[in-house]
Amino acid sequence: MFLTPEDFGQVIYRYQVDQITEGDEALVLEALAAGEEEARSYLEQNTNRHDSMDGRLIYDVEAIFNASGEARNPLLKTHCLTLAKWHLVQLCNADIILETATERYDRAIAWLTKVSNGTITVKSLPTLTPTTEQNNSRKPFSYGSRKKFRHE
Repeated sequence: MFLTPEDFGQVIYRYQVDQITEGDEALVLEALAAGEEEARSYLEQNTNRHDSMDGRLIYDVEAIFNASGEARNPLLKTHCLTLAKWHLVQLCNADIILETATERYDRAIAWLTKVSNGTITVKSLPTLTPTTEQNNSRKPFSYGSRKKFRHE
């Protein structure tokens, strides 16, 4: 797993986690998994869309989220933890300012959206190089003309 319960201390105090979950570690793991999966969904390329092969970077999502310890990207880890915190705080916002948590969640989503759209790139994240077959199978645009229409 990309995130661990010990990482949660970066975005939320342990006593707050204990207060919200009432000591149930399964809720913490569920929130971490939800945050990780939400971030993963933004970084994975949607191959069903025509504009996904427009030249933007294709991130190696498996390599990114299989990293552990110091090999993890610190910025992505922080945003994943922010998403996980939001999923945990939905249960109960004990001693947490909900507006601040919401604002940070929105900022994390905005950053992930920019990364997925190619507006910003993260050079430290591993990328995949598309093969020529993938490049030729989906073109970002097509050209040509329609057959001439005749009234007969």
